[in-house]
Amino acid sequence: MDLDFEFDDELEPDDDTELSADERRARSFPRFGPGRRVGRKFADTWWGNAWIESMERTALDPEQLRKGRRYAFAGQVGSITVSPGRISAGVHDGDQYTPHDTIVRVGTLAEAEWDRLLDRVAAKAGHIAALLDRDMPHDLVQTADDAGVRLLPGYGDLEPECDCPSWDHPCRHAAALAYQAAWLLDRDPFVLLLMRGRGEAELMADLRRRNARRSVAADAVDEAAGTPAEQAYAAPPAALPAPPGPVTGEPLALAPLLAGHEAPGIDAEALGVLAADAAHRARDLLASVAGPASSPLGATRAGPLAPEPDAWCDAVRLAARMPRSAAARRLGEASGRAADLPRAVTAWEYAGSAGVDVVDAVFSPPRELAGRVTDALREAGGVDGAVPEVRNWRNRWTVGRDAQVRYGRDGRWYPFRRRAGQWWPAGPPSPDPADALLDLPKD
Repeated sequence: MDLDFEFDDELEPDDDTELSADERRARSFPRFGPGRRVGRKFADTWWGNAWIESMERTALDPEQLRKGRRYAFAGQVGSITVSPGRISAGVHDGDQYTPHDTIVRVGTLAEAEWDRLLDRVAAKAGHIAALLDRDMPHDLVQTADDAGVRLLPGYGDLEPECDCPSWDHPCRHAAALAYQAAWLLDRDPFVLLLMRGRGEAELMADLRRRNARRSVAADAVDEAAGTPAEQAYAAPPAALPAPPGPVTGEPLALAPLLAGHEAPGIDAEALGVLAADAAHRARDLLASVAGPASSPLGATRAGPLAPEPDAWCDAVRLAARMPRSAAARRLGEASGRAADLPRAVTAWEYAGSAGVDVVDAVFSPPRELAGRVTDALREAGGVDGAVPEVRNWRNRWTVGRDAQVRYGRDGRWYPFRRRAGQWWPAGPPSPDPADALLDLPKD
């Protein structure tokens, strides 16, 4: 498929038409003609495939995804319009002339999140150069994560809409639009930033202003200090203070101290849990500076703590500190996933946020894994020469009736056991699928 097309400029209003701010930022892209892409993955870049993965994780019917891919390859998606918070196009079935109006809504970043992100990007010239080269390096996304901003869409950030009669989520038309959007992202990561709320011209102007302010501030500091910048940079660096020593012991449990001192509208138990959690995280931050230290859940930390990837993981982390309390029940109710909380807490206890992700994650691992892993699991699960049935769907391998091994996004293998009709995490992850299966506890 020939993808060498020019991006349109931002839309200009007609003389008698008033456009909203978001409409002025919108960009329109010509349709992709029918053809066949060559390659192991659908998209060419890691961020294009991350976009697809985010869409596929929320899909309820894999058949709609397969139909959407066929529609995308066949060129059944019209010209695509991208604006803050949405992408849209007409998508037609092969046997009809009138296309369906199809939209995929994308969560936009708040103003405070843009401020934090752009401050970090402006401080690193390499990030700006990479974006201008139409590249999105991993460390740019890490910079966003460090600022507490999720740049790539995550679970629940994409919401499809279509005027077709299908109730599927997404329908084949919305899936086709999302798949073709990955091709736009391959060519220009500014398309992702526009979806998140800011156009390229606006972003670059903002980055220039921030760089100018940084330059003025630096000059003012040099002038106030009375030392030329050349001399300051030529001077030997000052000795840094010694890092803190090892941090030991548990933070003070505050809940017992608060008992009997409830104030109207204040939950003493919940306040105690939040205070204890803040103390634990402060302790782990200090330990990460001094050197690797064990967290309360057994994970070894060798660097600064990263924020949890989403509100659900943060709720699970807090609930894991008091799994059978009223505060944990309220966390489940507030998240809208009270029934899922016990399993998620179990997953957290085994592997933290990566374990929680595996409970819900459905994605396609590298194709070459499927046959090799199936054979390894059959061999590992055999007893007295009997070969168990091994069934594979996406990143999940079910062995017999009650055992399952799942492939996580971190490249590790997670064992699961069927309990009361549900799959429950059953142990810590392993780098080898057969080892994960063999480590499953026997009923």
